[in-house]
Amino acid sequence: MTTSRLWRFPMPKLPSNPVLRTAGVYTAGALFALGFWFFIDASVYSKVANRSDVHVKFVDWIPLICSILGMLVINSIEKSRLSADSFSYSGGGVAWKARLVLFTGFALMAGGLSGSITVLVLKYVVPGYPWPTLYFGVANVVGNAAIMLSCIVLWVSQNIEEDYTYNLSL
Repeated sequence: MTTSRLWRFPMPKLPSNPVLRTAGVYTAGALFALGFWFFIDASVYSKVANRSDVHVKFVDWIPLICSILGMLVINSIEKSRLSADSFSYSGGGVAWKARLVLFTGFALMAGGLSGSITVLVLKYVVPGYPWPTLYFGVANVVGNAAIMLSCIVLWVSQNIEEDYTYNLSL
């Protein structure tokens, strides 16, 4: 076993099935839409039909924005860049930069999810609001969790290695 490995055991390789890859991309899109819908539903309900004094404000939007930015950052990194300290990627030092950007993306997503849990607890649970108002915080947590799961599914499905891939660019 080489000593330059990051993990002791190798990661399993997913089968190169284009149907599996396409299903993963569509599943990730459905999870993202579901998560975003939960939050938009809570925001619209808060503004239109809510009779209490508590509404969805900008503080509730910050965790969702962090999760979406984290998803964009994570899915901009190719899996091959994480272990590509060779001359094929414009010299040395590319892998640690890609790992740093990937860590930043995961930190944004984790901050978004933990921020939504914090908003739920501090804004809705501690004051003891009843269920229709408590739904705003629960929808925020469910939306962020769905976006995080969507990011993981998309990154894994986009990085399934295919046997024959043609990249056409003009």
